[in-house]
Amino acid sequence: MWKTVRAIVWTLRIALPKVATGWMFALLTIDFNRVAIFELGIAAIVVTTLLSIHYFMAPFQVVIGRIADTMPLFGYRRTPYLLLGSLVASLLFLALPTVAMGMGEGSAVAMLSGIVLFTVFGLSMAVIADTYHSLIAEVTTPETRGLVISVVWIVLIMSTILATVVMNIVRPEFSPEAMQNLYNLTPLIVLGSTLLGVVGMERRMNAEELEEARLKARALAPPGNPLSSAFKLLRQNAQTRAFFAFIFLAIFSIFLQENIIEVFGAEVFAMSITETSTLQRYWAGGVLIGMVLTGVVSYALKISRKKLVITGLIGCAATFLLLGFSSLLEIEAVVPPILFVMGLFIGMFNVGALALMMEMTVANATGLYMGLWGTAQAFGMGLSSVGSGALHTALISGGVLEPSHAYFGIFVLEAAGLMLACYILYRVSVSRFAAKAVGSVKNGRSSESPVSAGSTARA
Repeated sequence: MWKTVRAIVWTLRIALPKVATGWMFALLTIDFNRVAIFELGIAAIVVTTLLSIHYFMAPFQVVIGRIADTMPLFGYRRTPYLLLGSLVASLLFLALPTVAMGMGEGSAVAMLSGIVLFTVFGLSMAVIADTYHSLIAEVTTPETRGLVISVVWIVLIMSTILATVVMNIVRPEFSPEAMQNLYNLTPLIVLGSTLLGVVGMERRMNAEELEEARLKARALAPPGNPLSSAFKLLRQNAQTRAFFAFIFLAIFSIFLQENIIEVFGAEVFAMSITETSTLQRYWAGGVLIGMVLTGVVSYALKISRKKLVITGLIGCAATFLLLGFSSLLEIEAVVPPILFVMGLFIGMFNVGALALMMEMTVANATGLYMGLWGTAQAFGMGLSSVGSGALHTALISGGVLEPSHAYFGIFVLEAAGLMLACYILYRVSVSRFAAKAVGSVKNGRSSESPVSAGSTARA
């Protein structure tokens, strides 16, 4: 009994850093975007481009991971870097309200400050992501890792939902002072949850162990630039290119709405800031339930990963069409249930796609392929953020279409992108990928030993 309790407490602790991540991204994608675009009148393309900067920092995880592997601090390879990244990222939020107000007034200094803040935030998130995932991989066993990852996902989604509750309590209506008070909570929440989650999790190495770890890390590093090695695989394997395109297009199409869904509620239905902040809860709650149900059903019925992903994408495309018609016909009451059902299908997609990405790797080059798939996700997220702002600015701010018609077009575009992603995935073959990948990895000299498909990916 005591052993079970300890295991539950330990699992919840290791998931706590995701509270920090959920809080920061909730502020940016639920509050900052709405305030900057709607209340302050900043062009949507400017706001969403700023929000997308951190996605394009994702490839730096490869570099940061190598630094952490070979340059431990105080006997630890993960904890100090994770805490440092969390500290820097959280402190940036203290300046965001002032920068946003300045941007709203047309200040060039504020605009430059925003670019710097979001660039540093992106680098900090790259540090956090790499060191946190590496820590999970090192402190869990293959038997417990799946459960831990599931709990981490649940904590991330729940923290995003709870963040909206805190937002509406601390800042029921927009004012510069209320926004500053809300953002001032960030260092406390981020550092508090990270410290509680990681301190004591990683074992401190002695001098001999540190030197041995450095030598192993250098020996296992692929020759040459890891980024060029990864993109070489795209040129050599058509299946790899197709799967990269599928991930990019699916993520781009799903998240094109993320940074403008609150603005959609304000512009089409005249929702208050409190009302629009609840929209995220519906689809985030749906994602949570969808992931849990899909995990149970897929385990019980042994449904293939590919079928799960395709079903999730088709269902998601259908909900985008419904959301488009709700905008065109201005039917507000159907928006929350549509967002919830959309979340269910996104949850199904998440479970299937993550498992499929793990299958689309080869032994001894797992990190290389997972890094490639992670880059596709990051670029999809980044370009969806830029794209949503560009569409809003061109169609709505430019006066080309009324908001209800413009959002209809955006949601239909997302549905079309998801159906194209389905078609691409339908033509991808795991077996053909594996056969070709064997030659690609050997030619790339990432390993001299035999390779096989479906190896376990990093957490």
